[in-house]
Amino acid sequence: MLIRYKKSFEKIAMGLLSFMPEEKDVKKLIGTIKEYETNERWQLFLWKEEDILGAIGVQVDENQEQAVIQHITVNPSHRNMGIGKKMVEAVNNQLGTKYSVCSNTRTEAFIEHCDAKAK
Repeated sequence: MLIRYKKSFEKIAMGLLSFMPEEKDVKKLIGTIKEYETNERWQLFLWKEEDILGAIGVQVDENQEQAVIQHITVNPSHRNMGIGKKMVEAVNNQLGTKYSVCSNTRTEAFIEHCDAKAK
């Protein structure tokens, strides 16, 4: 189930985002979390089953009517179980009626992989 990020999930979200190569630096990671907390165009969602297993971050561009998936990560012990694909589908269901959901250069390969598996 996709849930909206809130401050009480900060440590979990930081841990998940740190699995992304460009978020390894602690200062960069803290900046990213602060951006999700303060910028209304940046929306971070967490994937919860029994525990929180993944995170997906979207930047909304209302002018271009796009929601760009800029972060997507799954706990390594739960990878290859379809969780990432479920997160992408859930974001599409939640934001896809108002925005065109797409990837950026960092998430493009994963999103294409999800699309290929769906076919």
